Amino acid sequence: MKVEDIKKILILGSGTMGQQIGLLCAVHGYDVTIYDIKKEILDRADERIRRRAGKMVSSGQVSDETAQAGLKRITMTDDPEKAAKDADLVSESVPEDPKLKGKVFAQFNALCKEDTIFTTNTSSLLPSQFAEETGRPEKFLAFHFHDTLMTKIVDVMPHSGTSPETVLLVTAFAETIGQVPIVLKKEHNGFVFNNMLMALLDSALNLASGDVASIQDIDRSFMGVMHSMVGPFGIMDSVGLDTVYKITDYWAQQLNNPAAKKNAAFLKTYIDEGKLGMKSGKGFYAYPGPAYAKPDFLTKK
Repeated sequence: MKVEDIKKILILGSGTMGQQIGLLCAVHGYDVTIYDIKKEILDRADERIRRRAGKMVSSGQVSDETAQAGLKRITMTDDPEKAAKDADLVSESVPEDPKLKGKVFAQFNALCKEDTIFTTNTSSLLPSQFAEETGRPEKFLAFHFHDTLMTKIVDVMPHSGTSPETVLLVTAFAETIGQVPIVLKKEHNGFVFNNMLMALLDSALNLASGDVASIQDIDRSFMGVMHSMVGPFGIMDSVGLDTVYKITDYWAQQLNNPAAKKNAAFLKTYIDEGKLGMKSGKGFYAYPGPAYAKPDFLTKK
């Protein structure tokens, strides 16, 4: 397969990143099908995608005409056979559980064409953890996106069984949707940016869960020194506290790390209260108009 042969993109999982990746591909001219297990989940995703398209327009990323044309290219379905039909490239964004990801890929391996490329948008796992379950390990790698409104950086990370042709194809595809691919030479937890980011978030969580300083003061410290518009807890709200929790808890269990377990328990208290971050309207901050975005955040408590 050549990059010119890629016409239809299948998104597995209609959560935050599935929505972003699907919309990005659609506004760049690709036909997109977004699959999830329930219609009501897809209905909520459709509303959020339309709002995100508006943000892409208001930020100057695309014209209104391009955004509207992109929305028309998106189809949503809870029918796996319909979703898989004629898909050329699959992007998976289901929860960060290697067994679940392997199960989903095995299901779609039986439904997709032999030459369909499989990719995972995992933010913390290694593709080798579920490569065999895909049924096509040579046509599988990690293709990881960040917030598409904030950056065009994407990670392309093969596992030892990924063919060189697949790496080249996905890299070329990334460029067709306006992204800047960072190709890793080998598997590495957290890719490049996320590896650095998780070190920051872990450090911030250590300080908060250890009651060293308040959440707002930890963010003030980072923002004030780095001249940043957001601190580590604001970043976690953007990522989603449920996602940060799943990553933190997964590695806490894998490494049997007491500090990470304490951080996971700290995050769980927010999740149990329905505070998931921006997407729920409350996390470490309240949205819209979080405290850290106010002009006097660094000078007034």
